Amino acid sequence: MIRTPVLTLLVACGLAAAQAHFDVVVYGATSGGVIASIAAARQGRSVALLEPGRHVGGMISGGLGRTDMDRQQNVIGGMAREFFERVGRAYGQRVVWLFEPHVAEQTLTGWLHDAGVHVMFGKRLASVVKKGSRITTLETADGDRFEAPVYIDGAYEGDLMKQAGVSYSVGRESTAKYGESLAGRQDILPGAHQFRAPVSPYGPDGKLLPFITPQADVLPTGQGDGHVQSYCYRLCLTDKPANRIPIEKPENYDPSEFTIARNYVKALGDLIRVKDFLGISRLPNGKSDVNSTGAVSTDVPSLSWRYVEANENERQRIRKAHLDWAHGLLYFLAHDDGVPESLRRQIGEWGLAKDEFVDTGHWPHQLYVRDARRMLGAYVLTQRDLTEQRSKPDSIGMAGYNIDIREVQWIAHRVYRFPRADEEVLMEGYLSFPVDPWEIPYRALTPRESECANLLVPVSISASHVAFASFRMEPQFMVAGQAAGVAAALASENGSPVQRIDVARLQKVLEDSRQILHLHPLN
Repeated sequence: MIRTPVLTLLVACGLAAAQAHFDVVVYGATSGGVIASIAAARQGRSVALLEPGRHVGGMISGGLGRTDMDRQQNVIGGMAREFFERVGRAYGQRVVWLFEPHVAEQTLTGWLHDAGVHVMFGKRLASVVKKGSRITTLETADGDRFEAPVYIDGAYEGDLMKQAGVSYSVGRESTAKYGESLAGRQDILPGAHQFRAPVSPYGPDGKLLPFITPQADVLPTGQGDGHVQSYCYRLCLTDKPANRIPIEKPENYDPSEFTIARNYVKALGDLIRVKDFLGISRLPNGKSDVNSTGAVSTDVPSLSWRYVEANENERQRIRKAHLDWAHGLLYFLAHDDGVPESLRRQIGEWGLAKDEFVDTGHWPHQLYVRDARRMLGAYVLTQRDLTEQRSKPDSIGMAGYNIDIREVQWIAHRVYRFPRADEEVLMEGYLSFPVDPWEIPYRALTPRESECANLLVPVSISASHVAFASFRMEPQFMVAGQAAGVAAALASENGSPVQRIDVARLQKVLEDSRQILHLHPLN
């Protein structure tokens, strides 16, 4: 039975609070949350999408215009593929993989409207009420209450999952935890994202620079330390003068905060390149998606570690610190006398795009939370599911990206270079390990039934740190989001636990929408 949302005003303690009833309530308007909402609405269900901020799309509309699709276009189907086709129509093409942030947001906003999803902004989760193993009410910080037979946690952080009492993990496990060879603290090796020249970890005062871990605090290789990989903002810059806003000097700018960049510039000398500091990928209309690259870039190793379990005030401080770092680094590279003139000129050609992020000062509104909480659910994906046991009977879609773990920490490491030993700052944690496409099991989207019977989690899925590093790409969030939305619609029909829906029926609905469930031959 399809229910029409009913809004009522409840007066308690002199304050008015809205109470709403829906068939499905989705928390978090990331790409996974948006697609989950539309998928449930397409099944005829009334859906509320609650977003703490003011935008839909998460990283898709927050600067990640060069989506992680290079290695996986052949396994992106269903509504994820439809998103790229809808973006293509905005550019007059059949399908487009590289796009401007505002085009992505307009595409998702129009899609939500057409599907009849009730999108509500400024709805930050405060608490949930449970009866037994079922969520009965979600309350937001402004006092509004939302009731539904089924809920979906579509946020990067997994806050609803935590409030619902679902078990989860954060950060790197040891190799022994799941028998994963790629788990835990990594060996410090040369290669991508490593320093290309010896760099001192100390400032002029002889003190260790900010964000650098002393070697004595680093655990042995393979040990679990609970650390998450680094975060950043994906900047949308342009080199088209008509649309370019120069990078102004940040308020309270202190060049000493970029001493590690200064040390690296000096160490590189004539070998210096733009890509040592900025990964610039071209987007349509003269714009770019700037990702972190190299050993000193827009990522800030270790600044992300406290974000996951922080309260909202502390999270906001960490977000601002990341944005301040990106802003200050751009200004430093374009203006500091210690930077070679040729590099300053190249960096100075880029500026903020006038027509992007217009309500946030043209800086992105979404921090790139690469990994946060991960559910410990009905089935925990591990490295073995990506390399050996890639086929699943309850597959709801395909994943195809490599195991991609970004920088975790800068380490003050003692290096022996004959005839003496010196301390250098080295990067630890970066890992890129290729895998073939693998099937995402429905069980990885569901909590243990005893913990919560009416919650689906398509973003912070049940996975080890290693397995999540292959899953954590926006197209795969959309793939899992579609499955969660359809599954929520099926569960809301008769109030059945999400763990007990008819998976064959779910798979049939997904296949009818061009979702790719299997890629043959599989091991």
